[in-house]
Formats: sequence, C-alpha cells, structure tokens
Amino acid sequence: MPAKVDVEKCTGCETCVGDCPNEAISMASEKAVVDDEACIDCGVCVDSCPEEAITME
Repeated sequence: MPAKVDVEKCTGCETCVGDCPNEAISMASEKAVVDDEACIDCGVCVDSCPEEAITME
C-alpha cells in the first residue's frame, strides 16, 4: 500500500520530498502529496517525517 499523508499533521516542511528515493512525493497547497503509482512502499518518508504525518497501511 502506498504511503498516506495526514494533511492535518503535515506542516509542509518538504523533508519527505527530498528523501523519497523514487520522487513519488510532491507538494500541493503546501502539503505533501504521494503519487500512488510512483510510490514503491519503501517507508523512507515515514521515517523521515518529523511530524509523523506519513503512514503506511
């Protein structure tokens, strides 16, 4: 399952954007957005998010 972003917790710091090895995360309206097609379910973004706003289901 692709990573999911809790937009209530996301502060728009963009840490996950730079850390994603597959460039599957972008920003929209100052929040992180995961491209489900590009996400390889590696979990790097979950570990790198300082706000714990990204989860894997």
